[in-house]
Amino acid sequence: MRPVFGFIAGLLFGLGLIVSGMADPAKVLNFLDLFGTWDPSLAFVMGGATTTAFIGYRLVLRRPSPVLGTEYDIPATSGIDRNLIAGSALFGLGWGIGGFCPGPALTALPLGAPGTLLFVPAMLIGLWLGARAGTLSFSSRKTEP
Repeated sequence: MRPVFGFIAGLLFGLGLIVSGMADPAKVLNFLDLFGTWDPSLAFVMGGATTTAFIGYRLVLRRPSPVLGTEYDIPATSGIDRNLIAGSALFGLGWGIGGFCPGPALTALPLGAPGTLLFVPAMLIGLWLGARAGTLSFSSRKTEP
């Protein structure tokens, strides 16, 4: 059942990205252009998502274990270090230049959005190179809340 619910959650997330306009690079770039053609509508999308996630985590983490698992998978680190800052800066630069972040880019790919045929392969190559260089680490610890 876990893969089925994962697929449904991913499908809802992708549809949400499309409906909200996050899969449209022009809308994203207009949101980031504070001194030009600024479009504040994505701030409401992000605010709604943040509020939903905040409430959802508070409700879910009250449970002794996840519904479809035996224990929570919580990141091992919570500190801010050089790798986090560098990764955040690269993510932000890429988003600002291309108008895409990974989720919306993958969602926009089947829609034929301009730029996705260049952005998605470049993103995948960058992820592969980062993993080969050993700069990406996905360590986590299994803990209960």
